[in-house]
Amino acid sequence: MEKRDKFTGMNSIKFNRYFKTEEDCLKYIADVKWDQGYTCRNCGNTKYIKGKKPYNRRCLKCKKDESPTAGTMFDKVKFSLLIALNIVFKIVTKKKGMSTLELSREFELRQKTCWAFKWKIQQAMQSSKQHPLTGEVHVDEFFIGQPEEQKRGRSKGEKRLVIVALEKVHDGVGRAYAQVIESASSENFKPFFNAYIAKEASVVTDEWTGYSPLKKEYPGLKQVPSNNGKNFPDLHIHIMNLKGWLRGIHHHCSAEHLQGYLDEYHYRYNRRNNMNPMFDFLLKKMVANRPARLLKRRDS
Repeated sequence: MEKRDKFTGMNSIKFNRYFKTEEDCLKYIADVKWDQGYTCRNCGNTKYIKGKKPYNRRCLKCKKDESPTAGTMFDKVKFSLLIALNIVFKIVTKKKGMSTLELSREFELRQKTCWAFKWKIQQAMQSSKQHPLTGEVHVDEFFIGQPEEQKRGRSKGEKRLVIVALEKVHDGVGRAYAQVIESASSENFKPFFNAYIAKEASVVTDEWTGYSPLKKEYPGLKQVPSNNGKNFPDLHIHIMNLKGWLRGIHHHCSAEHLQGYLDEYHYRYNRRNNMNPMFDFLLKKMVANRPARLLKRRDS
């Protein structure tokens, strides 16, 4: 089996030379989709011939013709694949991504159309949860939203509560993950811990009582005074940067879609030291995943 040609890098000129036509994009998606060999989605057969259209494959057994985009997040996109791959490249390689308003202006598409496609991209940016944080891990919660009268401390009102974990490494900080939660309770903390933090990690939190019950599963968990964030400087810088990104780029983010923006931010953040393969890796996830169900409400 031939090794497929992968696009790497952050250079937009190089990208535009690589993907010049619709056929270039279709071939790339086909190579990604069938990189490990062809299997008919209808009957499971592994033998095929060329299909009716370029890069389609027709099953020799059931005769079903399958396009490279069928069953992927590129299925039935409302614009050209050339624009679709350009949007993916822009979102994944630009340091701050792009808002749907910016995408709408640059590619002359309706903002609603851009939002629908960007929402798919954000679904592909979700963590695989296969590489939990290890070593020293700092954890805290924060609110997204405007301050409200008579709502203090961990009483969130209309604001959205988010828990975040940051991995400390010898030369600074490593990876980070964040998740929207309903309340600052051990019941809501536990799924996040189990998904993103290794049991043997040395977890450091503030003295909030909601963390105490987790010591049974995380024996390395230690609680220290927050001291208004001074004992967690890297974590609070991370939170401030994340909040600044949401305010500066997206302006408004609905509650039901906040997790998508958290996933987008951390997809780029966790690959900041190895950005060259980001586009190809994300494209593989978009090809491997079925089209996501679209929620009605949209953000900026």
